Amino acid sequence: MDTIDKVFDQVERSRFVLPELTGSADLDMPLPIGFGQTISQPTTVRLMLGWLEPQRGDKVLDVGSGSGWTSALLAHLVGPKGMIYAVELIPELVEFGRQNCRRSGIKNVHFYQAGKKYGLPKEAPFDRILVSAAAESLPQELIEQLKVGGKLVIPVNYDILEIEKISDKDVDIQKHPGFVFVPLLPAQ
Repeated sequence: MDTIDKVFDQVERSRFVLPELTGSADLDMPLPIGFGQTISQPTTVRLMLGWLEPQRGDKVLDVGSGSGWTSALLAHLVGPKGMIYAVELIPELVEFGRQNCRRSGIKNVHFYQAGKKYGLPKEAPFDRILVSAAAESLPQELIEQLKVGGKLVIPVNYDILEIEKISDKDVDIQKHPGFVFVPLLPAQ
């Protein structure tokens, strides 16, 4: 069993859904978490984490952290020396994610209210950036917050882009087509 599979067993999705949907948490489908947002389909999350390739000790930005499930999965993957910076636009979901992680005993995630720019520039650069909502175009400010050698995984329209930052000016992009996400809300 690979590391991602182990982490999926350790971080139960049922702890990150609305109480009335815990019976549906094992279904391989997105579920509503309120405010027009969803917790993503497990198969899609597994693919995205595989493309992201988080390493022990990484500093990871989780954009659109929602219920905190992807943040919790990332926290386990990077281990206690790693750190997850979870950013969410909707204040109630910031608190929902924070409480879900706290109840699950996860200590290496910090939750932030999204600001005027995508990401969290004040904490950059990051080894990895995961975005769990679809952008209309690739936000340049997220690439700027990524370390050289780092990876960004982001849905853009109906594709998931796997982006590796080769240098300050160059990126390598692989496109994985055929995905649907809630829209990435504009920064406030």
